[in-house]
Amino acid sequence: MSDVTKTVQKWHASFKKGTDFDSWGQLVEAIDEYQILARQLQKEVQSSNSHDFTEEQKKTLGKFATCLEMRSAALQCTQSQEEFKLEDLKKLEPIIKNILTYNKDFPFDVQPVPLRKILAPGEEENLELEEELDAGTGAGSTPSFPSRVPGTLLPRLPSEPGMTLLTLTIEKIGLKDAGQCIDPYITVSVKDLNGIDLNPVQDTPVATRKEDTYIHFSVDVEIQKHLEKLPKGAAIFFEFKHYKPKKRFTSTKCFAFMEMDEIKPGPIVIELYKKPTDFKRKKLNLLTKKPLYLHLNQALHKD
Repeated sequence: MSDVTKTVQKWHASFKKGTDFDSWGQLVEAIDEYQILARQLQKEVQSSNSHDFTEEQKKTLGKFATCLEMRSAALQCTQSQEEFKLEDLKKLEPIIKNILTYNKDFPFDVQPVPLRKILAPGEEENLELEEELDAGTGAGSTPSFPSRVPGTLLPRLPSEPGMTLLTLTIEKIGLKDAGQCIDPYITVSVKDLNGIDLNPVQDTPVATRKEDTYIHFSVDVEIQKHLEKLPKGAAIFFEFKHYKPKKRFTSTKCFAFMEMDEIKPGPIVIELYKKPTDFKRKKLNLLTKKPLYLHLNQALHKD
């Protein structure tokens, strides 16, 4: 039996283990198994040395990893009815089992997660130099960005009577070194007070243009839960990320967040904080004293 066949068998066994835990109600174990498998698939997709899989197969593996992450996020959100379901995930079993011969369309309209080095939480902070030392990275890059990151934005949920949906338009972000950021994008997540995901995490596509101290996104993000179903103390997080060619991985530069009492129609400007991202909102340090912010626009939809 070839090494690649053994690898596929291990992936299939891991998938079965995760879905078994899921069906038995052992959610913590299921989440762990899904996340471990997602990381393994992402590493394979991002490996430039691997010739075991074709580019199409790698795309399929990337989409498979996205579905694992979506199911994992759904399990962490106990109030959810609309998220990625176990029966949806089980439909993917023939794909992981037969990835070497699978040649049909992927059954769900998802995108692979952005190409980036897979790091454990906090690991990237240890790898990085201070921002000041790294300020030269990306100098001389062109104003328009290559489409390295496809984005993982999701469509708006179906409306429900009396329920409110939120569309956030990410207009632009102000940064003193905006012109030096390569392949910038923003990861949007909704967390409870303990930092647990309440929605699938979404990544914007890379920014369309940069101008002076601004990077322009002009992209709509549909929050994947009716506002009335979000628990008290929830917040929407925005992590600004960019690619570091010297380090060969994508780094979080700063983050911002919106709390529930800030949700109202119209434009809003929110402050930027230094990394690492503090989802529990306990230790917050402003990124800069300069008047540089994340600019958003909010639209509420209610039947």
